Amino acid sequence: MDYLSQVVKAASSGKPIPQEPEWNVWIHRNTGKTHCEICLKLHECWFAKEKTLKWPHHPFCHCIFVDIPYVNVMYNCTSNAAYSKFDPYFFNTNGSYSHHKEDMFISWGYTVEDSNWLKAEIERQGLQKYINGKYTLNKLDCNGQRINIRVEIPRKDGSGTVSFITGWMVRPDGHIQLATPYGDE
Repeated sequence: MDYLSQVVKAASSGKPIPQEPEWNVWIHRNTGKTHCEICLKLHECWFAKEKTLKWPHHPFCHCIFVDIPYVNVMYNCTSNAAYSKFDPYFFNTNGSYSHHKEDMFISWGYTVEDSNWLKAEIERQGLQKYINGKYTLNKLDCNGQRINIRVEIPRKDGSGTVSFITGWMVRPDGHIQLATPYGDE
């Protein structure tokens, strides 16, 4: 249940309002002559405190964490999934990829014609779960911090739902960008 739903439920039942989730922003301070390429990629990226990266990131790290109000997270976070992640990449419409990721989605009833819906639904769920801190940290390198977010979609034949991991990059100012629509089951 997301934080706002918890607040409404508590208020309607006369129970105490739950504590607001805590978030922080990674700040790279320009105090030295050299700069870590990874720390520069993390500059102004937002993380739920319980899912924050190891800090200091390296010896002589200049970076700090600064608290940000959860209201900023709720209203300013964004997500983006490029259409090209679905067509041609994911559904392999031009035959250039050997990943066979489309096989599972086809078995669930989805085709390339569903790319716009899948894109919008994965963006929506990714954003909602990121805001609620429902992500896991993945690889961190010179490209930035990757996170995994589990999403769930209905089978097209109505016989239930399927759940799978999507891969995202954390970007500055509460933005997440889809790296892969299917990372793992």
